[in-house]
Amino acid sequence: MEYQIKDYKSKLNLKETFVAIKFLKDNFENLLSNSLNLKRVSSPLFVLKSTGLNDDLNGYEEPVRFNLKSLEGDVEIVQSLAKWKRNALKEYGFNVYEGLYTDMNAIRKDEFVDNIHSIYVDQWDWELIIKKEDRNLDFLFNKVNKIYQCLLDLEKLINAKFPILKNKLPAEISFISTNELFNLYPYLSSKERENKYLKEHKAAFIYKIGYPLKNNMPHDGRASDYDDWNLNGDILVYDEVLSSALELSSMGIRVDKDSLVKQVTYKHEENKLNTKYHQDILNDRLPLTIGGGIGQSRLCLFFLEKAHIGEVQASLWNEHEYELAKKLGIKFL
Repeated sequence: MEYQIKDYKSKLNLKETFVAIKFLKDNFENLLSNSLNLKRVSSPLFVLKSTGLNDDLNGYEEPVRFNLKSLEGDVEIVQSLAKWKRNALKEYGFNVYEGLYTDMNAIRKDEFVDNIHSIYVDQWDWELIIKKEDRNLDFLFNKVNKIYQCLLDLEKLINAKFPILKNKLPAEISFISTNELFNLYPYLSSKERENKYLKEHKAAFIYKIGYPLKNNMPHDGRASDYDDWNLNGDILVYDEVLSSALELSSMGIRVDKDSLVKQVTYKHEENKLNTKYHQDILNDRLPLTIGGGIGQSRLCLFFLEKAHIGEVQASLWNEHEYELAKKLGIKFL
């Protein structure tokens, strides 16, 4: 995707950017953990393929895979920790309304890189144990509002430290389902619908992602085995630098055994149910949870008003991205 960037000049120099990145990450971790009652834990960079704990994302992204001399079986670099976290909450003995967060780093080798996408992924992954009666939209929206308040508080902190930055977030986040969004703009693509809606509302939670809409296409792809597609969504903001909607977080209430079977059956992925992770869900051996991922570099890109994610993280880029950066005066880390 090409973004409409005009007359770009970074408001922060390189050294200020380094300071701002650390300031943002440190403060947001504290805000998030205090708001949702989360404890920080260490997380793996790789898992055994046979466990079923790696994230399949949209189903076509192949993880980086290798063999270890000391272990039998394929080892995979994580693509996200959506499943690992739920398992960890059980193993670590967490109770209802207690949760964890972790500083997740991943490689997604099949990613199409551009201003907001990189093969290197850094995000805060979080997960919270809930009760059966919490599996509803009101509970989901409550947690979205808590996370959004963290974003508002973070904006005040970073803009006070660097007054050259401006306020970008509205006082409240808007909520809209994928079906409602489709009904508003039925002749636009899903990304075009997001851009049009976010340009007006500036911040939104778009929920119920996974099942097909009236055009027989899902709003976006979702793995079948961690989010309940009726109880999930994305937090997006409007990025003035890129003139585009920007997804900051994907989150949701996780599948119970009924929604798991329904969703894997819909995607013809019943073979997934043979792994230990999926059997633990089917046999009520894992807690019911809500969780998500919040992009660290995406957050820095947005709040520091950068034009390319390569300005806030060190990664690799193709020739087109290097040429684009040179043309716009962007300096990659």
